[in-house]
Amino acid sequence: MFYNLLKYVLLGPLLRLVFRPRIEGLEHVPSSGAAIVAGNHLSFSDHFLMPAVLKRRITFLAKAEYFTGPGLKGRLTAFFFHSAGQIPVDRSGKEAGQAAIREGLGVLGKGELLGIYPEGTRSHDGRLYKGKVGVAAMALKAGVPVVPCAMIGTFEAQPPGRKIPRVHPVVIRFGEPLDFSRYAGMENEKTILRAVTDEIMYAILSLSGQEYVDRYAADVKAAEAGREAEEKRRAPRMPLR
Repeated sequence: MFYNLLKYVLLGPLLRLVFRPRIEGLEHVPSSGAAIVAGNHLSFSDHFLMPAVLKRRITFLAKAEYFTGPGLKGRLTAFFFHSAGQIPVDRSGKEAGQAAIREGLGVLGKGELLGIYPEGTRSHDGRLYKGKVGVAAMALKAGVPVVPCAMIGTFEAQPPGRKIPRVHPVVIRFGEPLDFSRYAGMENEKTILRAVTDEIMYAILSLSGQEYVDRYAADVKAAEAGREAEEKRRAPRMPLR
């Protein structure tokens, strides 16, 4: 109920008015039945812009931190994300990937649309990073098509650290569904999962035109944070007077 209120009355019209997104390839999203929409992830706004333009309800796997914030603000944020159709997924620990797959398969098992960002986190510099194989595991286990999606312009509208988006042209581009039925029964083979994931990421890349980095975004972020910390540690300190 609240999902439709957000989409059609409260948030959806506002997003379309402010961003005036150009939608391309919407006909590629199945009008019924289970499917995965796999997209790049450039901005916090992505969570709301894509659902606002789709004709069907879509459920996203979202990081658990959105649902566990302290105080009134944390409770309101959790309520908002639950109401917007987001499912919390704990990304820490060895079982994190399997938990995400179980949640995703539950959505697909009900014949619904599942939204996922294969990169696993937002891009911090606008580039497209290596995809994690969970999207391939879900596609093969559920036997569903994968619709690639490219968000273009959302990084400029709301880069990391910016709370209020600026007005900037946005394009949301959907590609033709990818059929992986030829790999049926091979969802436990690592080389197949990697090949399927890479095919999905290449389709997203073809739609977005981003620069591609063959490394996981989380690893690159961690490495850069480590370098910055080391530079601060080595920086000469001003003598005390």
